Amino acid sequence: MHFPATLARPALFAGFILTACIVAAQTFPALTPADIPRSTQAGPLPFSSGSRYYPPVPPANALPNLWLIGDSTVRNGSVGDGSNLNQWGWGAPVVAYFDPAKVNVINRALGGTSSRSFYASNWPAMVNLIEPGDFVILQFGANDTGGAAGRGALGGIGENTELNGAEVVHSFGWYLRRYIAETRARGGSVLICSLTPRKGWATDGHFIRSNTTHAAWAAQVAQMEGVPFVDLYEQIARQYEARGRTQVDTYYVPSPTETLHTGWEGAVINAGCVVAGLNALQPNPLAALRSARGQAVAAVDTLAPPVLKLTRSGNLDTLAWPIASTGYNLQRTTDLTGPWTAITNTVTDAGTTRSVTLTNSSPVQFYRLSKP
Repeated sequence: MHFPATLARPALFAGFILTACIVAAQTFPALTPADIPRSTQAGPLPFSSGSRYYPPVPPANALPNLWLIGDSTVRNGSVGDGSNLNQWGWGAPVVAYFDPAKVNVINRALGGTSSRSFYASNWPAMVNLIEPGDFVILQFGANDTGGAAGRGALGGIGENTELNGAEVVHSFGWYLRRYIAETRARGGSVLICSLTPRKGWATDGHFIRSNTTHAAWAAQVAQMEGVPFVDLYEQIARQYEARGRTQVDTYYVPSPTETLHTGWEGAVINAGCVVAGLNALQPNPLAALRSARGQAVAAVDTLAPPVLKLTRSGNLDTLAWPIASTGYNLQRTTDLTGPWTAITNTVTDAGTTRSVTLTNSSPVQFYRLSKP
């Protein structure tokens, strides 16, 4: 993709749409926990109150299954019912966006897990339950820290490894690729969501993006493996940014000290953002399985081409573009027929913007953001 910018007309860029993920509230009442079947979040009663993990099981019917895996931002507590500090993951309210007559939603996420620990401890008991035609939505990253000595994966998406005792620890991307390969081997399909953002505000009032690691790596794996990707990190950041700091504080529970886990209202917003991202997929592999509520969610494509803005002052050109737009190379030329030269100057990140200032010795200069 190439997006040239000329000095004469710096406004000619591809648009960066800031549409919020909004459910048609005039048609559908607000979701409550009572709207979510308990069986989608936990196993059958009775259960041991001391159990760390009490996952739901697939019902005995002929419908396809939509499996959700991830950490506490997807399913919180042993039974995913809000009993843990009134915290909820988005994997509970997202059930309402799918038609129970067409698909079984099974939320197998577990708080505290990373891509590495879930793969080692929880995935083996689940993968053999996946049937042809099933779907798996995965989201990891919040706990994928600490290196080999911790509980998370190694950084990046490569084939590098480290030892933790006898355990061979792989990269974040390696674990995501294993989920994809093993799901495909069972006849299922994977969709990847980037992790949810931690609460944080820049001095300019924007929601802080720290999405150049696990969120970016998830996107890279999705592209490499040819699986659908929802940029949930950016979806949520935009939604929260539009609502403002005071309101967003109430979404994280307990407020205002919590920075990762949401209460019910925040989980509903996050679930709507998941569906907004799914609805923007071309094609959306889950389209036929949506409920009327799910069909009504406006599609939001956060992966649309970014705007490249140009400001000239004397012989200095300052270029700026959204920090959320990862994977682009900045290039310049004095002739649109090329060649294009890579710009390797140090960039500056501030709030939601990434920028670089260059000395321009030519009266005519063209710039573009290009993806390999």
